[in-house]
Amino acid sequence: GWQLVGRDDLSDYPEAAKQIETIGSAFGKLSTEAIVALKPDLILAAEINAPEQVKTLEDLGLTVYWLANPVDFAGLTANLKIVGALTGRAAEAEQLSKSIEARYNAVIEKVATSSKKPSVFYEIDATDPTKPYTTGPGTFIDKLIDLAGGYNIGQALTDQFAQISSEELVKIDPDIIVLGDSLYGVTPESIAQRAGWDALSAVKNGAVFTFDDNLVSRPGPRLIDGLEAFAKLFHPELFK
Repeated sequence: GWQLVGRDDLSDYPEAAKQIETIGSAFGKLSTEAIVALKPDLILAAEINAPEQVKTLEDLGLTVYWLANPVDFAGLTANLKIVGALTGRAAEAEQLSKSIEARYNAVIEKVATSSKKPSVFYEIDATDPTKPYTTGPGTFIDKLIDLAGGYNIGQALTDQFAQISSEELVKIDPDIIVLGDSLYGVTPESIAQRAGWDALSAVKNGAVFTFDDNLVSRPGPRLIDGLEAFAKLFHPELFK
């Protein structure tokens, strides 16, 4: 809206956000000069932003509010309400939070009626297709898979984001494969061509799905879209 004067390169949703001036990449060094030139009344920073840059902005006399990444939906709605209060949009933030909470409860109630809990492999990056990256224990993606009524096979790994060998994956033989890297051209057909993957039950049963990773990897309101999408993939019979 009219209150937003700048964004980082990754803040590109909704489509209208792309019309807002960018101040650099959140993964790199944001342009302090560009931020100062915008004369913002408030700067919202997140865990992805370097602490030293946040301090630089504060030392210049700018008002910076740092938001921690949410670890659950309660944390997500709390962040929304904080931003609403800071920007004079408390009523809108409250309405959005209630909508998210209602949709969350609807998914949890539906999933609770199923006795099935399919095993799920979520692929993040297969630059090396013999050792693709997946999500381990404790990530928001891991929690979303569980909330949606699935079992993340990456829970057995040590790191939150780790590689798993094709041989190990064949041994585990997940019921469902979700391609979070499909935005980079990975398809159900292409993974079926990987050595040994044609033996996977998910491949043979047509349970390999492309997926918009933005719905589960960005700590914002679209996480509820990700939860609903997961639940429909894992338990399609509940959403007919």
